[in-house]
This record gives sequence, C-alpha cells and structure tokens, in this order.
Amino acid sequence: MKRLLFLLTVALLAVTALSATTVTRTQADGAYSLTAMYTENAQPGDALFVRLILTPIQKKGSKDAVSASAFEKSTVSIALYEKGLEAGSAKPLRKSAGYLINRGDAAEKKQSDVLLAGIPLSSYLKPGLYTLTVRYEPFGKKAEQLQLPVSIAPKEFVHETIPLDGKNTAIKTDISPERQDQIKRLNAILDTKNKDAVYALEAFVPPTPATRRTSFFADRRIYAYSGGGSSTSLHYGIDYGIPTGSEVRACSGGRVVMAENRVSTGWSVCIEHLPGLYSLYYHMSRLDVATGDMVSQGALLGLSGATGLATGPHLHWEVRLNTEAVSPDFFVSDFTFEQASKARANQ
Repeated sequence: MKRLLFLLTVALLAVTALSATTVTRTQADGAYSLTAMYTENAQPGDALFVRLILTPIQKKGSKDAVSASAFEKSTVSIALYEKGLEAGSAKPLRKSAGYLINRGDAAEKKQSDVLLAGIPLSSYLKPGLYTLTVRYEPFGKKAEQLQLPVSIAPKEFVHETIPLDGKNTAIKTDISPERQDQIKRLNAILDTKNKDAVYALEAFVPPTPATRRTSFFADRRIYAYSGGGSSTSLHYGIDYGIPTGSEVRACSGGRVVMAENRVSTGWSVCIEHLPGLYSLYYHMSRLDVATGDMVSQGALLGLSGATGLATGPHLHWEVRLNTEAVSPDFFVSDFTFEQASKARANQ
C-alpha cells in the first residue's frame, strides 16, 4: 500500500512565481523524497521549467540503499495540457524529455539526483489555466506522475510594417543554395539536444548594457519590398539600438556551436548553454570567438554592426529552446531554480 505525503510551499523570486512541492512517496521497492520546483506563472512566448530533486530514504537497518548505478537511471519528462484535458487522450500542447544536471554518488555520499526539463510556449498561446504533467522514474524504479497547475497571463505584441530598400529586399527574397544551406545547418544545430551539454545553470544577463530596444520579441511584422509585394514574419528576438562597434558579450556560459558570416543575419554567433537551449547574436561587425570555443558569462563575443538584413546598426539577441524562439527576458530570471534550490537547502 503506497503512502503519500504532500507538503506545498510557494516562494516568489523576481517576477516569476515558483511553486516548490515536497512529496514523500513509498513504493514496494523503496522510499524516496521528491522536491519539485517549477514555473507556475508565465506569458505567451515564455518557457516552463521543472527542477526535480530525488533523494532515496533508507530506513534504519534497511539493506535497500540505492546502488551507485541506480543514480544515473532517474528520468523526467513534462507535457503541457489545457486544464481538464490532461486525464484523457488529448494530445499535449508541448512536451519534452529532461536530463540530469547533478547525479547522486553513493561513494561520495551525494544522495540526490537533480533533473531539469523545459518546454517553450508559443507566443500565440491563449491565456488561461493549464496543467503541467511531470512523469518521472526515480532511480530506475516504477514511473510516477505529478500534475501541476500553470497560469498563462495575457500579453500584447507589437504589429509593425518595415519598408525594405533594394539591398534588404534582395536579402529577404534570396533563395540561393548558399542561404538555404546556411538555414539548414543552423536548424540542425538548434535541433540538437545533447543531454551532456549542461554548461551553465545561471540566470542570463543581457549581452549589452544598453537599454534602448528598437524591436521586441515576437513582433508581428510585415516586410514591404522595394519593388512591391510583401511578406509576413515573426521577430524571434530582441533588437538593441546600439552603434556599430559596441561590445557584445555572452549572456551565459556555454559552447560556441556557430560563428560565421551568414547571408541574412551577417556575422553571427550561436552558443549552446543546456540541452536544447541556445542563444544567438546577429548582425555583428566583428567576431572574437570561433566554433568550438568554451565561453563564460560575460565573455566578449565580438562587436555589433549592421551586417546581413539590417535597416541600421543594432544587435539582435535571440534564445531558442527545443528549436523554438522564446522570450530572452524570461531567462534573465532564475529559470533553472539554481539559486532557489540553494536557498531552500540553507533554510
């Protein structure tokens, strides 16, 4: 007979509401405690993250201690549903497998597995109540499930028409093999989710101290071509209006997975921070890093410019999660709950 004990506490950090749920569960083959921290409140275009801390509970005199090999067998996956549809056969709106960010080690007396999972939210997601289903296997044991409430607040997005001159019209309508190959290669990078790529758990910092934004995340755009005609597009990042030659720095630590000159985005850098999580920097005038470099938060990546499709000097900063563009502003908070987890451990 399973015994379940649920203790719920809520902590507020910056503008993100975090729920920390502590659950003790007893299975036929052993007991463990679970602490789940997750994004409870968000807006369209943000992301949802769940941090799980799994700790085996060994009763006095018990011989059922978790073996060293079992620590690497914990798994987690998450799925988002409209509220009320999670129990049926409805298809989830988003789902994703998670990964270990800290593995327990019996020999070193590190008795907890810590896992993280994140999913992007569409900027077209309707406001309302949702359910985040967390499925996990503690130490390779029978799968369990948590259902966590999520509230999505409304958000207004900018609609704009951008007239393009002949040069920018030619770039926007370029269908050359060179540009198509660049798009294909970048998409392949962003579609890579290496579970060992846990490089940084810190909150992001903006890549420039400048605060003037000339465009915002998920602006709904119409590009008006110089010779007539137009196309619609979604703006995938934030544009900072800064002069050519301004320093551009890494928003977080990670591995440089692209550093090259591209037809549409000019001199560009892409950094892998976590499995499936990347930041991108476009339209630069100079690069100071190369593919394969490891960088720390604040490292100089190069200088801003107006290369590629640009109507003036600026820096385009973009964040991708599981290939989808998400609001960079979301990641300037403690989105992995690294600091929140340390604070709870010190209580």
